Amino acid sequence: MKSDFSTLLRTLSHGGVDFILVGGLAAAAHGAARATYNVDVLYARGLDNLKRLVDALVPLKPYLRGAPPGLPFSWDVQTLAKGLNFTLTTIAGDLDLLGEVTYGGTYETMAPNSEIVGAFGIECRCLSLDQLIVVKRAVGRVKDLEALAELEAIAEERQR
Repeated sequence: MKSDFSTLLRTLSHGGVDFILVGGLAAAAHGAARATYNVDVLYARGLDNLKRLVDALVPLKPYLRGAPPGLPFSWDVQTLAKGLNFTLTTIAGDLDLLGEVTYGGTYETMAPNSEIVGAFGIECRCLSLDQLIVVKRAVGRVKDLEALAELEAIAEERQR
């Protein structure tokens, strides 16, 4: 299933969820042309935000991505509070909820390294280009390392 980025981001934004866009969609927001198939967000872990996150996503029927159909899964504040990172599938597509990012930390520590961007008709926080480069390098997966050349070229172009 192709992810509906607009629906996913609007759902989080309209739900008042505190989040920072990270990953491939953050790279796209900075001008990268690389394809991405899901939305990755770093979310605030405070109880009020967990409640807003759960409430916002209920209509999208979140379920653990890759889990066998019928596996018991409760989408509630208790589940979210006991976990950290969740790879979900929803009726609007795939969504990765990250409580922390490698070499970046939590929502609270990364908020100063983010900026407001316009994406799909809403404004949301997005990891800054410089911090996205740092995080991608630290994660070190092949796909992240492959994306670095393009992100670094964008950064160099912006400095000119």
